[in-house]
Amino acid sequence: MTVRIDPAQIVGYVPVLKLRTILIIIWNRPMRLERSLLLLALALPLAGCPVADDDDSVANDDDDGVPSTYSFPSRLGDGSDSVSHSGQTFRHVLIADMKSRIGGMTDRIDAGWFPSEGEVTAELDFYFSFDGDSSSDIPHGVVTDPAPLQVTYGDIASGKDLVGKLAGNDATGQHVDWSTEFKGWTPGATPESLVRGWFDRIDEQAIDWSNGTYPTDLAGAPLGAVFITEEGTDLQQLLQKFLLGAVAFSQGADDYLDDDIDGKGLRSNHDAVEDGKNYTALEHAWDEAFGYFGMSRDYGLWTDDEIANEGVRDSVNADGAIDLLSEVTWGHAQNAAKRDRCADCAAPTDFTRQAWDAFVHGRAYIASKDASLTDAEIAELVVFRDAAVAAWEKAIAATAVHYINDLTADVDAFDTAEFSFADYAKHFSELKGFALSLQFNGLSPLSDADFVELHELLGNAPDTTADYRADLVAARTLIGAAYGFEDGNVVVW
Repeated sequence: MTVRIDPAQIVGYVPVLKLRTILIIIWNRPMRLERSLLLLALALPLAGCPVADDDDSVANDDDDGVPSTYSFPSRLGDGSDSVSHSGQTFRHVLIADMKSRIGGMTDRIDAGWFPSEGEVTAELDFYFSFDGDSSSDIPHGVVTDPAPLQVTYGDIASGKDLVGKLAGNDATGQHVDWSTEFKGWTPGATPESLVRGWFDRIDEQAIDWSNGTYPTDLAGAPLGAVFITEEGTDLQQLLQKFLLGAVAFSQGADDYLDDDIDGKGLRSNHDAVEDGKNYTALEHAWDEAFGYFGMSRDYGLWTDDEIANEGVRDSVNADGAIDLLSEVTWGHAQNAAKRDRCADCAAPTDFTRQAWDAFVHGRAYIASKDASLTDAEIAELVVFRDAAVAAWEKAIAATAVHYINDLTADVDAFDTAEFSFADYAKHFSELKGFALSLQFNGLSPLSDADFVELHELLGNAPDTTADYRADLVAARTLIGAAYGFEDGNVVVW
């Protein structure tokens, strides 16, 4: 069963005429959060409520023109597909390659590499501030089986980087000024200063490591990797998870799917295709958000196990290669499936199905219009937007809960043979990276006050005390309440 959220076909909530009236009324209210929460209540089943098993797939061709794959013909009538999100895939590749580069540094140093001051920072900035003019011919580092169709960075996209799309650097449309309003870390930090500070810390530790000075764990033993700190942070995990939030989620939720600026996001032009392109600005905005979530183009046909298993399906098309632009699932779209396949959950979730249905039905709705949307039509599209962003953010929040549970188990194992400092640092850092991401949606159900409290409970490094364990349980309870998660789910995710 597929959860339908077409605003013209919603049954069992309110009559369609009344729903559209409500949408228009709410649209004209000044409180965007109030509007979105009501739309969300109309559009989605409650989080944690049982939904149909999606072991076979989550999509099929509909008689209302919604395809089983994310493919929409151009209005040019030339047979081309109007979907394009190469820049978003490119940034997923940069994040993945940065993570791999960090992961290999310890072995490189142990094999005789002696980095000079700033050399590691420069290596990581290669991905962060990517220069397409000088680096487009360099092979990317993503490995698939069979091999990727795209060999070099330039084969994927051109003119893209991470720093330019980081929260605060692409300021137009952001719901706050991240240079002053960023929270969850040391006061005064910004998303960019945090990333660059982590680069420099890895640089410092790499130099020390090459000189035989090793950071130590709580027992005084040398740590196992150059990117783990004595405080208990894993900088490889922090960087990857934070960038998925501060670039991908921020851009998707607070830019391309936002509806508060004329000519941008859901208010983009839809009268004609853009010059030299085969899509309209509105089609492209929606597709870019889809790309940032990280779905493959046939995500709706994958099972949760296929999505969660490295994001690459065994079956590929006749070209015998994996197309990174369409046949790979990235980032948050992959984590959504990991939470959905919770065998012990009291009330199974289906973030993958909810996100897929919202994205593909919303795109079909856009394709059904041949001119820029009226306010009433934008209000109908907002229903799909709110459903997509809600599933996306809930998947992030549920993953934060997952790592709270892992970290709680680490604390419980402290001073036993089962305790691993590397796991302890990894679990905290994944938790912190995901939790920092929750501030990047201006329509989040997590209030600003709750976000601040959450990060006061988590801190900037883990602890092994009973008080910190209690703080972790309190943080889990706070997230569960904010997102409406079932108690029986949050204790086993």
